[in-house]
Amino acid sequence: MIKKQHIKLIFFALFAFSFTPIISATLALAMGLAFAWFLGNPFEAQSNKVSKWLLKAAVIGLGFNVNIIDVLEVGRSSIVLTIVSITAIIGLGELLTQAFRLNRNTGVLISFGTAICGGSAIAAMAPVIKAKQHEIAVALAVVFSLNAIGLLLFPWIGELLELSDEQFATWAALAIHDTSSVVAAAATFSPLAVGIATTIKLTRAMWIIPYTAAAGVFWRSEERASIPLFIFGFLLAAMCNSFLNAYQAIWQTLYFGAKHMLVATLFLIGTCVSKSVIYQTGWRPFAMATVLWVIVSGVLLILILDKLI
Repeated sequence: MIKKQHIKLIFFALFAFSFTPIISATLALAMGLAFAWFLGNPFEAQSNKVSKWLLKAAVIGLGFNVNIIDVLEVGRSSIVLTIVSITAIIGLGELLTQAFRLNRNTGVLISFGTAICGGSAIAAMAPVIKAKQHEIAVALAVVFSLNAIGLLLFPWIGELLELSDEQFATWAALAIHDTSSVVAAAATFSPLAVGIATTIKLTRAMWIIPYTAAAGVFWRSEERASIPLFIFGFLLAAMCNSFLNAYQAIWQTLYFGAKHMLVATLFLIGTCVSKSVIYQTGWRPFAMATVLWVIVSGVLLILILDKLI
């Protein structure tokens, strides 16, 4: 039996090791998952909190390798696809919520998280529909777990099907829940895919505002959601990279630092997926979210392979 203080030392050693260049995004996540399941995370609450801030910082840092013109072009050219896909996913989620006899608020949060950007979308929608704390916790646990699966599964499928960097980036951005997980999956696949996937996903995340506003009217709620601030940070970083070329050495240093930070953060994410989180959530939310995710991912992949997206 390993003593608690030794487990803590192993935790810090692995976390520090995750910052080194020899650890990949996939390996860092796998180490975190293995640590949580076999040793147990002695800092689960702290890991969860710190990982959220590190992920946001990493996403902002990755903006130093993105051209702001590309961001604006993606947003302009994908308006119709974004509106149709988000609305269709939320509608399908409503049907599955009824089919699995799931709590209405929990189903809405899972559907909204799947349609736009995972945890950020759930956090934005929760006050608008007056979701209870346990409903929010269940939706976040489900989306969080599927994110971990997507991080491991998507790059493997992408390589198996020999997707191009652009194809994989588009698929990951549209089908994986959280922005940070999209970035991590793209980083595992290829450096080029990172910029494309991040741009598409953050452009999609901006639709949190109009959809939560519409939900506020439907639910007759006075609450209003605000766009996640890290998106503005990403856009500002992209603007620096695009217009302040004299400081390219600084921007690239920040970008590479963000990549290492992202990998280390994936270790923390893995350590938060404990057995207790999965057992306490129950099977219905997982089943509903998994069916919704598989349908959405499958349809999007077919459309991408057929060059319809």
